[in-house]
Amino acid sequence: MNVPLVDLRAAHVEVAEEVSAGLHRIMAATAFVGGEEVAAFEREYAAFTGVANCVGLANGTDAVEFALRAAGVGPGDEVIIPANTFVATAEAAHRAGAKIVLADVDPATYLMDVEDALARVTPATKAIVPVHLYGQMAPLERLKSAVGGSGVTIVEDAAQCQGALRHGLPAGHDGIAATSFYPGKNLGAYGDAGAVVTADPDLARKVRLLGSHGGLTRYTHEVIGFNSRLDAMQAVVLRAKLARLAGWNEARRSAAERYHGLLAGLDVVRPVTADGNEHVWHLYVVRVPERGVPQRRDKVLEQLNAAGVGAALHYPTPVHLTPAFAGLGYAAGDFPNAEQVATEILSLPLYPQITPEQQEYVVSVLADALG
Repeated sequence: MNVPLVDLRAAHVEVAEEVSAGLHRIMAATAFVGGEEVAAFEREYAAFTGVANCVGLANGTDAVEFALRAAGVGPGDEVIIPANTFVATAEAAHRAGAKIVLADVDPATYLMDVEDALARVTPATKAIVPVHLYGQMAPLERLKSAVGGSGVTIVEDAAQCQGALRHGLPAGHDGIAATSFYPGKNLGAYGDAGAVVTADPDLARKVRLLGSHGGLTRYTHEVIGFNSRLDAMQAVVLRAKLARLAGWNEARRSAAERYHGLLAGLDVVRPVTADGNEHVWHLYVVRVPERGVPQRRDKVLEQLNAAGVGAALHYPTPVHLTPAFAGLGYAAGDFPNAEQVATEILSLPLYPQITPEQQEYVVSVLADALG
């Protein structure tokens, strides 16, 4: 049996007719950049999230960078991010000119360790970027209560949590959040795409300026900007998928519950949902303890892949141990939780269309690999 990490073909089958009709609309109108499809998606995604303003962009990395820039981050400012995240979070802060400060992660949820992050705040800190990882949100309220009124902005990296809630509230509900619509996300385009959502119309305007050469009308350039506009064809795909996202997220929750039961008794650490979170299970991430066997997780992964199970690692190397960010000055041992997590985490296949039989096969192969 072949079980991919995510089955994009199965999702496409569900939306193929709507996507085809939308692409024909674009061709007929020759509205390839911007236009009604993009505007409609922005309205619809804002309504879905419950956040007033949505600005579509070319990708999620730009979304994080522009959210930081809109919040006033610039050269010399410090930005605190978790050590366990996709490298794009760090890239975005670097591109905004900031000095990156890393924080360790909670060993139970793998989300930013709030106390560690707050201990790293200095007078130069301009923003903290909690990453809503694997489908659930970081504890924003603790960060906000600690830094409120201090001039430190919370800029949320919400690339993996479309539809997730914390205490009933979405990412960006009273601040600013960036997201990615990379194909494998819960809401994925057919290429790169991203967006920023914010309750603040002034922040939304700043992001829109940055993404459109610094101007909102042709040949008017208020600031030095970038070319990072949401493609109209991607907007068509996203609109079709957005109409199904709530149902797909519910299917992910059901699949996650099935994994919880199937994995009971196996020598893995099952994922934990933090109190107050409504998880959307972008990824189902277990931990494989070493038990005295060096690289045990890697050996398990190899056996899974050999048996047709598309398991993967998210993420195998903490930010400070990647060659690209060696210049930050950190060393092995500086973030013990993130470093241990990186040697043990394993993402199992999970997508809305996964069947119980596929999950049973995944767990059967995993049990054999664990020995």
